[in-house]
Amino acid sequence: MIPRIHQQGSNTLGLLHYLYGKGTHEEHIDPHLVASFDGMAPDPGRDPSVTKKDLQHLLDQPLSLLNADQRPDKHVWHCSVRAAPDDPILSDEQWGDIARRMVAATGIDPGDGAGCRWAAVRHADDHIHIIATLVREDGRRPDHHRSGKRAQAECRLLEKELGLHQVAPGDGTAAKRATSAERHKAERQGRERPAREELRGNVRRAVAGATSEEEFFDRLAAAGLLIRQRVAPSGDLLGYKVALPDDRNDDQAPVFYAGSTLAPDLSLPRIRERWSGETPAQSTDTPSHQAKGTTPSGAARRRAATAAWQAMLVIDHGEDAVVAAQIAAAGEVLDALAKTSAAHTRTELHEAAFTFERATRSHVKAERGHDRALRQAARDLVYSGPALGRGEDGATTAMMIDMAFFLVTAAAHWHAKKGHAQQAVAARQAAEHLRTAYRAAADVPLGVLYQRGRRLSQPLRQRQTAHLRQAVPELAEQVLAEPGWPALAATLADAESAGHDPAALLAEAAGRRELQSADSVSDVLAWRLRRIADLPADATTLPERTTDAATGSGRATRPSPSRDHRPRKAR
Repeated sequence: MIPRIHQQGSNTLGLLHYLYGKGTHEEHIDPHLVASFDGMAPDPGRDPSVTKKDLQHLLDQPLSLLNADQRPDKHVWHCSVRAAPDDPILSDEQWGDIARRMVAATGIDPGDGAGCRWAAVRHADDHIHIIATLVREDGRRPDHHRSGKRAQAECRLLEKELGLHQVAPGDGTAAKRATSAERHKAERQGRERPAREELRGNVRRAVAGATSEEEFFDRLAAAGLLIRQRVAPSGDLLGYKVALPDDRNDDQAPVFYAGSTLAPDLSLPRIRERWSGETPAQSTDTPSHQAKGTTPSGAARRRAATAAWQAMLVIDHGEDAVVAAQIAAAGEVLDALAKTSAAHTRTELHEAAFTFERATRSHVKAERGHDRALRQAARDLVYSGPALGRGEDGATTAMMIDMAFFLVTAAAHWHAKKGHAQQAVAARQAAEHLRTAYRAAADVPLGVLYQRGRRLSQPLRQRQTAHLRQAVPELAEQVLAEPGWPALAATLADAESAGHDPAALLAEAAGRRELQSADSVSDVLAWRLRRIADLPADATTLPERTTDAATGSGRATRPSPSRDHRPRKAR
């Protein structure tokens, strides 16, 4: 249940016209009162003899007790309370009780007999609006300080009492929600999201991996945004605003939003913290250390996967401020990954980045500098260009998404341990989007590995089974029963052929971090092995090993172009 305290106004009748009107899209159905300050207020929705002016006059009557200079300029208080989509439809009596609880909790009508006059209007199944006059019956102003937080706390109690969907409590670090007017405007314009949210995504993608103000503003301009900079008389840049070119107000002027109003960490001072004293890190993968045939995009994804792996270890064991920096930088990696994604993974990766944004901020202040590897990874992704979604690009994308899934899951665990409820929920939701993106990205490359594993000779398959049982005896039977085992067996054979000790590599890949959150342990181990051993992610570039590589007998063959992939299974 979501309460929202709207901006105070000065036109009681105007708000009543909206509440009792048809709505902007005929969405207001049967507007009527469900409760009021005295239980006897006139209802212009169901009583044809009553007008909205009658209700307005009753609500504003306390204003007449005050002299003109004592009357507040903004005397209209407005609160909406909305149930979750999966909540049962509540009765008018239940909504009336909710309204009385809300005005008491917020200080509008605390129950002392001299509270403000108010009325609750219902014009849809899932929510009510409460309108009140901010002058008490005794002429004093109500004590409604921090009414938003008080309303939230009361809603958490109501959810438990009524058996409704329980919303994670906030901590004041979330980005400002789009107003109802902004949402309705987006619907009229056919936008997927309100302009505020679209701009927030654009700015986040522009700042991902950026190392200077010049680069940041160049990226904003390249994204097609309108930019206004606030400059001090000294010439110093103080802040910025952005607008979508086609988002206009009634005067056809662009609607600008300051970075700080898009999200707390998108103000210019907060953005500067990311690159303060920072120089771009050198890439650790030189051509001699990259798998043969790796594209620039594929190499960037490999480096990002390595950085994500290292960040997971920090999240598991690091100091809070360092962990907060890693999680914030993980958001930049997701933004960069979404920005450079291929068509078949683009939607889910954008949703993952959009959702994870909430998990990047908490009251734990990030200690910047420790996040350089991830921020460099984000930069590499941006400047390596878009992935084509096939060959090495497609396979390394699957490898990176797999690692991003575990990184985001680690962030969810950390937030949950710290009691950051909204952040933990956001991270878990982002992980589900990554899971879906992974399935789309991994289907073809893992299908190739699956077929190669099926064609391994019996002695070579038995050898890989022995490596598995030696390295991870506690996981061996589970892995052998998974549909993905042939792909892992092919990877072990490739590693052995490249001169590695398969059992040692497998023990390293399995031992660094838990695998319980994986749908397919064999898939995860295959990607980890291919990254650690610098094997091409796209197995079509390697000859098949149909015999025992250790004995040297038999021959290597090129893989068949068959598209008969492995059985489909959720990751």
